[in-house]
Amino acid sequence: MYKKLTHSIIVKSIFMFMMTLYGFSAFGQKTSVKGTVIDATTKETIPYASFIITGSGKGGKTDVNGQYNITIEGNYTQLKFSYIGYKSQLRTVKPGIAQTINVQLQSEAMQMNEVVIKAAKRPPYRNKNNPAVELIRNVIANKSKNRMESYDYVAYKKYERMLFSMSNLSDKFKSKKIFRNYQFLFQEQDSTKIGGKNLLPVFQQEKLSENYFRKNPEKMKTVVIADKQVNFDEKFVDNQGLSSYFDRMYQDIDIYDNNISVVSNLLLSPIADGAPTFYKFFITDTIKTEQPQLIELSFTPRGKMDMLFEGKLYVTMDGNYAVQNAYLTVNKSINLNFVRGLEAKLEFEQNPDKRYHLSKSNLIVDFGITKKSGTGFTGERTVTFKDYTINQPPVDSIYKTAAPLVVVPDATQKSDEFWASNRPEALSLSSNRVYHNLDTLQTIPSFKRTLDIVTLFFAGYKDFGPFEMGPVNTFYSFNSVEGFRARLGGRTTTALSKRYYFETYAAYGVEDKKWKYFLSGTYSLNNKSIYAFPQSYVRASFQRDTKIPGQELQFVQEDNFLLSFKRGENNMMLYNDFYRVDYVREFENHFSYTVGLRKWSQTPAGSLYFNNSSETLFSRTNQINTSEISVNLRYAPHERFYQGKVYRTPLVDKYPIFNLRYTAGLKGVLGGEYNYHNFMASADKRFYLSQFGYTDVTLEGGYNVGKLPFPLLSIHRANQTYAYQLQSYNLMNFLEFVSDHYASVNIDQNFNGFFFNKIPLIQHLKLREVMSFKAMYGGLRNENNPNKNTDAMQFVRNTDGQTITHALDNGPYIEGSVGVGNIFKILRVDAVKRFSYLDNPGVSDWGIRARVKFDF
Repeated sequence: MYKKLTHSIIVKSIFMFMMTLYGFSAFGQKTSVKGTVIDATTKETIPYASFIITGSGKGGKTDVNGQYNITIEGNYTQLKFSYIGYKSQLRTVKPGIAQTINVQLQSEAMQMNEVVIKAAKRPPYRNKNNPAVELIRNVIANKSKNRMESYDYVAYKKYERMLFSMSNLSDKFKSKKIFRNYQFLFQEQDSTKIGGKNLLPVFQQEKLSENYFRKNPEKMKTVVIADKQVNFDEKFVDNQGLSSYFDRMYQDIDIYDNNISVVSNLLLSPIADGAPTFYKFFITDTIKTEQPQLIELSFTPRGKMDMLFEGKLYVTMDGNYAVQNAYLTVNKSINLNFVRGLEAKLEFEQNPDKRYHLSKSNLIVDFGITKKSGTGFTGERTVTFKDYTINQPPVDSIYKTAAPLVVVPDATQKSDEFWASNRPEALSLSSNRVYHNLDTLQTIPSFKRTLDIVTLFFAGYKDFGPFEMGPVNTFYSFNSVEGFRARLGGRTTTALSKRYYFETYAAYGVEDKKWKYFLSGTYSLNNKSIYAFPQSYVRASFQRDTKIPGQELQFVQEDNFLLSFKRGENNMMLYNDFYRVDYVREFENHFSYTVGLRKWSQTPAGSLYFNNSSETLFSRTNQINTSEISVNLRYAPHERFYQGKVYRTPLVDKYPIFNLRYTAGLKGVLGGEYNYHNFMASADKRFYLSQFGYTDVTLEGGYNVGKLPFPLLSIHRANQTYAYQLQSYNLMNFLEFVSDHYASVNIDQNFNGFFFNKIPLIQHLKLREVMSFKAMYGGLRNENNPNKNTDAMQFVRNTDGQTITHALDNGPYIEGSVGVGNIFKILRVDAVKRFSYLDNPGVSDWGIRARVKFDF
C-alpha cells in the first residue's frame, strides 16, 4: 500500500537532509510482502481472508487461492490477518526487504483442547439437508418478485463510466523514451488492486440516461441525455464501434438473470434456476447489525474450470430473500481466455415497498496474454442507478417512438459544468484529466506512427492523408488460371471529402496475361463517412475480374493470399464484367435496404465452358449477359459491430438477423438475355445454453423462377481451401451443386469446454469442444435440368468426360464435423465428414480444416 505523507515545510527539509546525508530513511521505503493464508488444521487455503497494515488502517483480502501480495510504504512492521471463525494473527514485517510470509490461521473451535476429534476425511458436499442450499432455493423461488419486471412501471436515471487502461506496467516501460515528457499520462493505484500499480488510460466514456420500463405491453425505453468519450482519429479507429465493443464486453450485471454476460461469454448466475446443480453453497456469516438481518452466503463452482462465478451473496432475512450485496469473481483456472482477474460488486437499496433495486455495480476485468505477469489491459465499468420511481406511468410521449434507444441531439455536446453537476460521484483528478491527456497523446508523432503501423498490420491499409493504399493481403495471390497475380489499389478518405469517395485497384495475371480492374464513385447522402453507421449513399462502379462460381467468403477478399492454397482441381473460373448502381439506406433501428441495378457479363475461364445443347458437343457460347434489378432487406435488432477498414465485424449476440433478397432479370434491357425472378431469405440466431455453451443456427431458402442456364441458378457455397468456413460446405467442390429451389440448415455448436474441463490433465489445456451439422435439400425443375431437358445448358464435365456439376436429386447434401477449439487460445481444428453424394467425381468424404479465431 502507498501512504501519502503530509509534512510541514520544516519536516520536509529535515527529511530531505537526512536522505542526502545518510541515503536512507525509514519513511518512504517500500516493503514487498507476499504469501498464502491457510487453515492450520486442514492445510487448505483460505480465500478472501482479511489483512490490515497495523497502524495504517489499510489492507486487503487474499484472492480465491488464499494468496496475497502487497507493497507497504513507510515504517510499518506488522500485518494482522483475520477471517470469520478463525483467531486473528499478527506477523512481523522487516522494513525494506522483499519477503514471503505464509500464515496459518487457527480455528476458534480449536481453543478447547480437552477433546480432539479427527475425521478420516471431510464428508462429501451434498445438497440434501444442506441449510445453505435451502437458503439459495428460497432466493431462487423469490426471484420474480425481486425483479424490476414485477412492477407495472419503473423509471430511473443511470450513470455509466467505462475506463480502459494498459495495466501492470513496469517502471521500465513507464520510463521509455516515448513517454519521457508525458509522465502525466500514467496513473498510480494501490498495487494490490486489479491491474497493478501503474496504469496508462487509453479510453474513457461516460453516459447519462433516463430509463423507463413498462410491463404491459412490455417495453424498455432508454433516452441518452449526455454522452462523453475519448475520440481517436477516425482514420485509425471506429470510435462508435469501439464503444459498442466495450459495451458488449461489459454489459449490465443482473444477478437475477439465469445467465450473466461477461466479456462476451455467459456465466451461470449463482441464483439461476439450476444453480444448486453446478455450485456449492456455504453459510459463512450472519450479520445482525443490519436491518433486515443478512446472511452471508459463499459459493464456489463444483468444477474450478467451469464457466462459473465464485464469491459471496448477502441475503435479506425478511421473507423477501432478496440480494442486498453481491461480490462475484472467477477462479484463476477458469476456461476464460486472457482474463487475469475479474471482480464484480453489486449494491442494492431498499424501495418504499421494502424490496430492493440495484443502486450501483462495479465490474473490473484485467486482461493479459499470460495470466501471471507482463503488461495487460484493465477495463472498469461503474454504473450508478438513482431516482427510482415505481408504478408511476410516465407521460405518453415517452413510448411514442418505436426505437428502444433515443439519443438527444446535443448529447455529445454537454459542457464540463453539466457533467460536474450531474455525475453521482465526482471524478478523481486523474480520471478527470483522461480526456485531455489522450487528446494530447494523439499529438505525439511517435504515437501517431505507432497507430499507423498497427492499422497497416491489422486493417491492411496505409494512410497517405486523402488517399489510403490497400488492402495489403491482396497485393499478391495465385490461382490456376491467372498464375501469379499482382494487385495494387486504394481509396480516398474523409480528408479529401465527406461527400465523395473513390475506390480503385488494378491487377495482372502472369499466366492469362490479362488486366483486371475496379473503379467506383460514391456520394454520401447524409454527409457522413460511407463506412459509418447509419449508411446512406449512392454508388456507381465497374469491375472486370475473375471469380470462382459459388465461392462466397466471409470477411475476406477472394484474392487473399492465404486462400490461394486449395485442395483438388480448381481451375474453373469466370471472367466477369459488372456495371452497377446501388442505393444503400440504413436506419437507427438496424433495418436497412439496398436497391441495385446491375449489368453482368460472364465468360468462362480455365476448364469451365458453357455448352448450350447436349446434341451438339461444341455448341458453346462465350458469354452470358444479364441485366437485373434487386432489392435487399435486412433487419438486425440491437445489432452491434466494429466497423473496420473493409468489413463490419459483428459482435454476435442473442438477437436474430433476417435477410430477404429479390432479384429480377430484365430481358432486352441493356443487353440482358433472360427474364427471371430470384428469391432468397435467411435467418441467423445464436442460442445460449448456459453451461453447455451456445449454438449458432442459420436457416436459408431460395427459389428461382424462369428457364435459365445453370450459371444463373443457385450455385451452392463450396470450399476447397483448408480453412474451416462457417457458412460454406467444407467438403463440397466448387460448382458441384446447382438448384433452382432449396432449403438449408446450418448448426454450429460450441460447448465452451464443458466436457474437457472435467477430464484430468486435459482440463489444463483449456480446450473447447465444437460440433457442426449442415444439410441442404433442393432440386431442379425439368426445364432447368439438362438430364431431363436436352435444350437446357449442359453441366460441366471433367477431362475424363465425367459430369462434375449436379442437381440435388438424390436427397439432401449432408456434412458434419467434430472439433477442438481454443488450441493455443486462437485455433479451431475440425474433422469434417461428408455423408451423401460420395460417388461424385473428385470428392472427399472427410478432411481436416482449421480456423483462426481470437475469442475470450
